[in-house]
Amino acid sequence: MSPLLDYQARLSVLETALATAHTVRLTTLFLLGATVLLLFLLTWLALEHRVPLWNAALPLPIAGAAVRRYAKNRSALSRVIRLQNFYRKGIERLEYRFAGMGHSGEEFQVPGHPYESDLNLFGHGSIFELLCTARTQMGRRRLASWLLDTPDLDEAKARQDAVRELSARTALREEIALLGKFEFRDSSEETFCDWLNASSLHAPHPAIQILALVTSVLLGAILIYGYFALPLVLASWIAIAPAIGALIAVNAAIGIALNRRSAEALSAAARMSVEAGVLREGLALLQRQQFESAKLQNLQHELSQDDAAHALHRLEKMTAILDDCDHPAFYLFARLLLVRTQLWFAMERWRSIHGEALRRWMKTWAEFEALAAISGYAWEHPADSYPEFVEDETIVEFRAAGHPVLPAATCVRNDFDLGKYRRFYLISGSNMAGKSTLLRAVGLNVVLAGVGAPVRAASLRLSCFALCASLAVVDSLSEGKSKFQAEISRLRLMMESARAGTPVLFLIDEILSGTNSRDRRIAAESVIRGLVERGAVGALSTHDLALTEIAELEALRGTNVHMGARSAADPLDFDYKLKPGVIQASNAIAIARMAGVLT
Repeated sequence: MSPLLDYQARLSVLETALATAHTVRLTTLFLLGATVLLLFLLTWLALEHRVPLWNAALPLPIAGAAVRRYAKNRSALSRVIRLQNFYRKGIERLEYRFAGMGHSGEEFQVPGHPYESDLNLFGHGSIFELLCTARTQMGRRRLASWLLDTPDLDEAKARQDAVRELSARTALREEIALLGKFEFRDSSEETFCDWLNASSLHAPHPAIQILALVTSVLLGAILIYGYFALPLVLASWIAIAPAIGALIAVNAAIGIALNRRSAEALSAAARMSVEAGVLREGLALLQRQQFESAKLQNLQHELSQDDAAHALHRLEKMTAILDDCDHPAFYLFARLLLVRTQLWFAMERWRSIHGEALRRWMKTWAEFEALAAISGYAWEHPADSYPEFVEDETIVEFRAAGHPVLPAATCVRNDFDLGKYRRFYLISGSNMAGKSTLLRAVGLNVVLAGVGAPVRAASLRLSCFALCASLAVVDSLSEGKSKFQAEISRLRLMMESARAGTPVLFLIDEILSGTNSRDRRIAAESVIRGLVERGAVGALSTHDLALTEIAELEALRGTNVHMGARSAADPLDFDYKLKPGVIQASNAIAIARMAGVLT
């Protein structure tokens, strides 16, 4: 069964379950209402002495069962609705209606990055939006960082092995989507780091902590004893008032003295009250799994050595109590008994023991969630292939490569083969013929290979590349740079990357278009020669046919190819296929006429 049919079938089952849950909810509400009415009726009859008093209690077990059933049904209803949302989004992705429906990742954009804006990694309808099903912000951040960085060969292979193992585990991805009591609850790395980095790194001297504990316990014990054991007369309370006053004074002094030190840490901790649960549930879910790939087993090992889920459960309880301290019903007692201060002491002890481990747990969860998101993409694209990584050779060899954000059924495929005997393609061609799309398709598939995902191609063999692109360079008023200057900066970055020793894959659209043809020819050859001599491979496009001479230079080992119309009869009838040789036709006049500029 195809992923689309599978998702549609699951959604149909969930719709049936939703209808059943609504019926149970209405039935339970009716039963509860009838029970309450019966309770009032029997109570009235008992007060009128028409039935024994104990009869009024008869509906209570039924009411209790109805309340429990209602709560259980509400939880089931929430689960079904969230799963429906999960599969609806999956269908939107499979039908390529995902643009604007998911996480665009715009917050992860990096100005001046070697390829991020050129390949449209983030934003409306981007590859990130197609990939990202991560439940938490920390998972989304890790996925974004993988798209932005080039991994080494071992890491790329490890990610791919993990994605292969996870791809068929749809039920696991369901459980990830259901983490947390509510869908809107997140787990942000910044929230935990704010608390870990809070200035109050150490609680006060142990003697002060012991004093605060003793006075709070004594005060609480006296108040409870006075309430239950002493007669409710003023004289009794006057007798114990000095002790109560002294203890309150001590607690007030301690609370005021420590308030400034504890305020920042407690404020940061309060923000974790709804986020710690999502992380704790996620880590517990990860620990319960059985894995075979080395990377997934290593992630589990990072958690098992510290019992992460249990430790986070204690932290979650403390943050929940801290949240309750501001409730009107508990506010006064929380202040009198120094509950917030005691929680600060306990949380500082937790932080001293598990603080560094918590950073590691967040990293572990973020990596796992990124892998789970990529595995979902792999499951949804079964026709795509996993790349083969090659050592000790600079190579990128695509067979039938297509753009991964375009619908698989309609995107045009091209072969793309660079290595020892061909160092670069020089692509000439008409406007709108697909040159830029081809370059982006190559770049995005290389990025997908690096994160462990399958690629939109029949096959791919490649080295681990430092990817550099100049496809969407624009001028910058804020930096005072023209488009030409911005492109020169990007080309310099390519040269510097090539000098670093890592193989570089360069992708350049309309190289040095901001200068005259003669200077452009000389400068373009110099750039290409510099890159090739440093071991780089790549492709560049141009409308300037004078540049095609560069690919004919034997020492540079380039190849001229072109993209254009199917035939000269219709210069706007493009097939988007890569063809050998230099373009011979032009469509500039036809495009100008189409736009109404020429008649």
